[in-house]
Amino acid sequence: MKDAVLVINSGSSSIKFGVYALSAAKPLMLLRGKITLIPRQPVLTLYDEATDSWQADSSITFTDNASQQADHATILPQLITWLTDTQHGYRIAAVGHRVVHGGQHLTQPVRLTPAIMLELSTLVSLAPLHQPHNLKAIDVISQWNEHIPQIACFDTSFHSTQPEIARWFGLPRHLTEQGILRYGFHGLSYEYIAANLPHYLGERAKGRIIVAHLGNGASMCALKSRRSVATSMGFTALDGLIMGQRCGALDAGVVLHLLQQHHLSPAAIEHMLYNESGLKGVSGISNNMQVLTTSTHPHAQQAIDLFCYRAARELSSLVCAIDGIDAIVFTAGIGEHSALVRERICGHLGWLGVALDPIANQHHHSVISPVKFPITTLVIPTDEESVIAQSTLALMYDSTDSKEIHHA
Repeated sequence: MKDAVLVINSGSSSIKFGVYALSAAKPLMLLRGKITLIPRQPVLTLYDEATDSWQADSSITFTDNASQQADHATILPQLITWLTDTQHGYRIAAVGHRVVHGGQHLTQPVRLTPAIMLELSTLVSLAPLHQPHNLKAIDVISQWNEHIPQIACFDTSFHSTQPEIARWFGLPRHLTEQGILRYGFHGLSYEYIAANLPHYLGERAKGRIIVAHLGNGASMCALKSRRSVATSMGFTALDGLIMGQRCGALDAGVVLHLLQQHHLSPAAIEHMLYNESGLKGVSGISNNMQVLTTSTHPHAQQAIDLFCYRAARELSSLVCAIDGIDAIVFTAGIGEHSALVRERICGHLGWLGVALDPIANQHHHSVISPVKFPITTLVIPTDEESVIAQSTLALMYDSTDSKEIHHA
């Protein structure tokens, strides 16, 4: 059997996973896949490195015989059995997880214990779309093998380098001291981009970089010396940019108005802000940028315009935090694949000295700005799973004097 580390990125309707060889050096990916359309019709697709594409795989059917659906508790044990059967033959030595919120104290990858799990459960209300599913995956793995090491890597960790002034709200000090701060998210994605910037920019990678992680969840991060200085998201993943279903930055008075004048319950407001707003709410059509891009409905176009306008405004504000700008990086689903969105965002930034090469942008080249332009604009695919794998392996090797992995 092949010894391996399993990485799980568990979301509300999907599970991304990767299998990596045991190595103290850079993680070697053996298999990557995702299970989507949970719970209605879970489908497995695997990444084909040779063609750089995703291919459907029908060798496993994820269903609960009673309901003909499958939730995370049903799917994960089936996935593990599939990975460890005779066909694949992986012997899983450890599992690394993406956990969205680490709170005020968990700022590094950690091996999970009951005490840490209890602390993470108190943060569910700060990331209700993600944290419950992250923790559910950990529970399911524990039920499968209570002795296997599980490592949590936090989306908030990367932003712990920010100065205090970038993290405070204008609230009474006692609330700040209780942990009501700007935490920031998508940190695993930013960590990957920061680590790989020298490959694209050389020495300029230490300069003033703004990374735009644009997907169904969207945020931006200002980097200096490849460290987080400021970011668009705050206490929760609602803040900042307009997203697929989330509202982005919102006057707190709107929430008070909905409570007091519309008599909506906190639960109803939470559902609206997390699930019915953003591109979906503005367009009334979809949270999917690709669907909106191909639509001729004026509301779809207005949603795209608003998304790009807000992104350009947020990027402009982050320039202040790092005293200028040397490069922009687009990443994640929309950032990597939508030439239209990149064009429209950058179209608002001509005053800043930002320009695109239309042909390079249309073909999704790594560098999409004109040659020798002062501000370099890049498209860099992100890879959160490899960051989790590397952190998991590092923590496991560091915890053993013999520098050998101890299997569960």
